[in-house]
Amino acid sequence: MFYDLSKIFWFFIQPIDLAIFLLLAGLLATLFGRRRLAATGSVLGFTILILSAWTSLGAMMLNPLEERFPKPPLPEKVDGIVVLGGGLEGAINLARGGYELNSSGDRMVETAILARRFPQAKVVVSGGRGSLFLDGEGDADTAPRLLGALGVSADRMILEDKSRNTYENAVFSRKLVEPKPGETWLLVTSAFHMPRAKALFDKAGFPTIPWPVDYRTSGREGVGFYRDNPVDSVQATTIAVREWIGLFAYRLSGKIDQFFPGPDD
Repeated sequence: MFYDLSKIFWFFIQPIDLAIFLLLAGLLATLFGRRRLAATGSVLGFTILILSAWTSLGAMMLNPLEERFPKPPLPEKVDGIVVLGGGLEGAINLARGGYELNSSGDRMVETAILARRFPQAKVVVSGGRGSLFLDGEGDADTAPRLLGALGVSADRMILEDKSRNTYENAVFSRKLVEPKPGETWLLVTSAFHMPRAKALFDKAGFPTIPWPVDYRTSGREGVGFYRDNPVDSVQATTIAVREWIGLFAYRLSGKIDQFFPGPDD
C-alpha cells in the first residue's frame, strides 16, 4: 500500500505534472468564468515552471543532500559492494536486450571500478521494477550483462530483483546477504540519495560504508537565473523534491529514525 500510494502521490506532485495540472485547472476555470481561480492556477503553474527550469532552485535543494555524506577514504579490505538500482534504462533494455545507462549510470560504472579494485568482493545489485506505470527491465536483470562485459564474473554477483523502492532495497538485500559481524560492505548510490539509503540500510541491520557517486551539483551554483540548461534544471528540481519528500515520508512512517540522517546519526 505504501508503495502504490507513494507512486500515485508522486505522479501528481512532481514539478512538471503539478504545473500542467495547475495550468489545466486555470484553463478550465477560464472556460467556466472563474477568473480569480483561473489566474491563481495559471500563476502557480507558470511559477513552478520558471523556478524549475530557469533558476538554480533545484541545485540549491540538491546540494545539502549531496554534501551530507562525504566520500570516505577507500578501505583496505572490502567484503562486498551493494549498488542500488536506478542507473539503467529499463524500458530500452527490455526491448533491445542491451545495457543502456541513464543519468544515474555512474552507480554501475563505479561499481565495476570498485569490483576490479577488490577482486574478492561480492557485488550485490539491488533493483527490481520500480515503476507503477511504465514497463521495463529491473536493474538486477540488466546488470549482469553490463558488469560481465566490464570484467565482473557472474559467480561474484548477487542479484536482488524483487525490490521496488529504497526501503525494499535495504530489507531484501539484508535478507539475501546476511552480512556477518566485522565484514566491510560499501553502499553505492547517487550522492543525493545517500541520506535516505544509508538510514534505511542502518534500520534494516545492514552496516555499510556510504560510497556516494553521481553528483549533480558543484556546490558553487548559488542563487541565480539560468545557471544550467532548462532540461537539467528541471531534472535537478524534480530529483530534489522527490528526495526531500521521500525523507519526510519515510520518517513519518517510521522507516528511518531521523528526518535528515547524517554520518553521526
